[in-house]
Amino acid sequence: MASQYYQEMQESFRNNSKSREFPAHSAKVHSVAWSCDGRRLASGSFDKTASVFVLEKDRLVKENNYRGHGDSVDQLCWHPNNPDLFVTASGDKTIRIWDVRTTKCIATVNTKGENINICWSPDGQTIAVGNKDDVVTFIDAKTHRSRAEEQFKFEVNEISWNNDNDMFFLTNGNGCINILSYPELKPIQSINAHPSNCICIKFDPTGKYFATGSADALVSLWDVEELVCVRCFSRLDWPVRTLSFSHDGKMLASASEDHFIDIAEVETGEKLWEVQCDSPTFTVAWHPKRPLLAYACDDKEGKYDNNREAGTVKLFGLPNDS
Repeated sequence: MASQYYQEMQESFRNNSKSREFPAHSAKVHSVAWSCDGRRLASGSFDKTASVFVLEKDRLVKENNYRGHGDSVDQLCWHPNNPDLFVTASGDKTIRIWDVRTTKCIATVNTKGENINICWSPDGQTIAVGNKDDVVTFIDAKTHRSRAEEQFKFEVNEISWNNDNDMFFLTNGNGCINILSYPELKPIQSINAHPSNCICIKFDPTGKYFATGSADALVSLWDVEELVCVRCFSRLDWPVRTLSFSHDGKMLASASEDHFIDIAEVETGEKLWEVQCDSPTFTVAWHPKRPLLAYACDDKEGKYDNNREAGTVKLFGLPNDS
């Protein structure tokens, strides 16, 4: 028997199955993220800029474009509890912190290498940034100075704190999840999670689970306390690039080069919905308060169509009549 939640969400998506796209950038979008209050969506692009939109009813209205980086903006994230601040990581060997109230860059922090991933600690005090040389730098969010720097002997993919802020997780090229104590950064455990490259990691908002996505096209769900795999999701055929838990922790969206985004019920692994896409998906992010999914795809067939802006962001979960 399908759960009540499952039936309610299926009904909801049947009535709200529309996806709309919004022009954001002049080249492909690598990263999308919602502010903690859900009022704004930020996107980072190959065109070296970040854009911020305000969510008005069922559409995104572009508020500003943030320029300053000298290379692609590969990842960005918002402050965990201040909806005005976000940080961008770029291949130009800097990270930049931005304030949407002033539309200015409030800090540029030089780093050692080309940055590819970034996360903000749950307590808001530290920003961790990883580069192509597998160095992770921990930056004080107030003083903008480096607190610690770790060079790893393996390919570091995505990085994240747990919700309690006392452990730091890395996914690596050998299919492992490495867990360090925080702030000591002493190795606690290395979990053999996947037979091939472990690409992405996300913690659910309730703190019960985290999920990892791998080049083996599997998504695995882990119990945070026990550090054991609870179940696997296997509906994708290509390497899993991006994951996001819904605000209630009950749905997990995962995407790859498959031309759909899989939405699963976390507790059963059942497929709740499939969002059809014209091309591979780079990034997905659930809204922090409602079942609205932001995502960005590669361009259709990789060709830029002059009639439409190359870098769009999309919203799924809009009313069918909107």
